[in-house]
Amino acid sequence: MIRINLLPHREEAKKERRQQFFVLAGLVTVLGILIVFAGYTVIAGYITSQEGANDFLKKEIAVLDKELDQIKRLKEQTQALLARKQVIEDLQRDRGETVYLLSEMVKQVPEGIYLKSLKQDGLNVNITGYAQSNARVSALMRNLEGSPWFLAPQLVEVKAIVLNGRRSNEFAMNVSLKRVQPDVGKVKK
Repeated sequence: MIRINLLPHREEAKKERRQQFFVLAGLVTVLGILIVFAGYTVIAGYITSQEGANDFLKKEIAVLDKELDQIKRLKEQTQALLARKQVIEDLQRDRGETVYLLSEMVKQVPEGIYLKSLKQDGLNVNITGYAQSNARVSALMRNLEGSPWFLAPQLVEVKAIVLNGRRSNEFAMNVSLKRVQPDVGKVKK
């Protein structure tokens, strides 16, 4: 009987399988490393791309913020100019008001009344003066009420005083002005 020793052959087969295992393990490791590297590269590319987009958006937002600031300043300037325009229009409208006030006061003050002061604050006028009698103060109030330039005269006080050795009445009253446009365009014939 012939005896064949199969141990070396088995050992060689075992050695060959071990080498195949290590080669396959190495290839799988290399393949895994390549997959991880590729994934990392792709993700890093996405991150870089997103950072670029974010930087672009930040720059555009900064540009828009500057434009918004300019728009805000322009609106403030517009409001300031409109306020100035309104003041100028008010001054233009009211420039003749004092003339009309004094002209109308001359027409409406009856004889026997002497005005001490005339103070205007906007549309309110404070009148103080002296009258020979209470009836003349009443006549002044009726005249002011009938005038197209005055509204709602209110008597504040009347008191008897002695002025230059004569008995008089000192009075104070408030009256409001109407905003009546004068007849500018009419020509007198």
